[in-house]
Amino acid sequence: MGTYSLQEIHVEHNNAILQRDSPIILLFRALMPSAMAGKFTNAYDGSIKAEAYSKLTFPNCYYLAYRDLPEIIQKHVRGKEALDFGCGAGRSTRFLASLGFNAVGIDISPEMVRKAKDLDPKGDYRLVKDGDYSQFQPSAFDLLFCAFTFDNIPNHGNRVRMLKSLGDLLRKGGHAILLDSTPEIYWHEWTSFSNKDYPENRLAKSGGEVKIVTTDIEDREPVVDIIWFDDDYRKMFTEANLKLVETYKPLGKIDEPYQWINETKIPPWVIYVLMKP
Repeated sequence: MGTYSLQEIHVEHNNAILQRDSPIILLFRALMPSAMAGKFTNAYDGSIKAEAYSKLTFPNCYYLAYRDLPEIIQKHVRGKEALDFGCGAGRSTRFLASLGFNAVGIDISPEMVRKAKDLDPKGDYRLVKDGDYSQFQPSAFDLLFCAFTFDNIPNHGNRVRMLKSLGDLLRKGGHAILLDSTPEIYWHEWTSFSNKDYPENRLAKSGGEVKIVTTDIEDREPVVDIIWFDDDYRKMFTEANLKLVETYKPLGKIDEPYQWINETKIPPWVIYVLMKP
């Protein structure tokens, strides 16, 4: 898999000086193919949403979501076969490929899969039916990567069923990494998101709907997400027969080239590392 240094970003004259081997460079290579060029949810389906989301690269809060992943993946994962569940426009699949994985991206949105193939013609992107992964052999993957997917899946039983089916695709000792939203992301303002028009988000119970606006894209229509609390994630992992190995909640740093709002004190993201026993 190679070794990736975790050198800090240096800012000079308001420009980020990115070290060649830093995870940030690796991520930009993954997220920005030939030109300066998602989410597993119908909230992003349709041509307008797909087009807007495909243009979203790696700004602001999304930098924070991916920043620590190269180190986390290197620490826990062995092997090179990866399945990217809910690949959207292929951003996360390209990220995995940049780290040396043979990555397959899957999504239920035809528009998203089409956009991923347009952006990355050499990539492996496949359309799947909801919960149907029969095109893959059991125990075929070393890594299951899920970025911003399980915070969009309603109903606890449905989430367990889906994660258990995906877990069956992992080899024994393989790992699943889930990158999801914390409940706090729906309660505060961020560099990439706004909730100020939706104070009712604070009243939502686990499994309930919340609204959030992504400010990094032109389409400012709110997206309806599902808020899930940590206890529900842990219960889901147990019922899906996956072992929770480690949890990360990345925070922004004051020397990073972003105008953080709440990111240095409140984590908008949570990263769960799971293992198939």
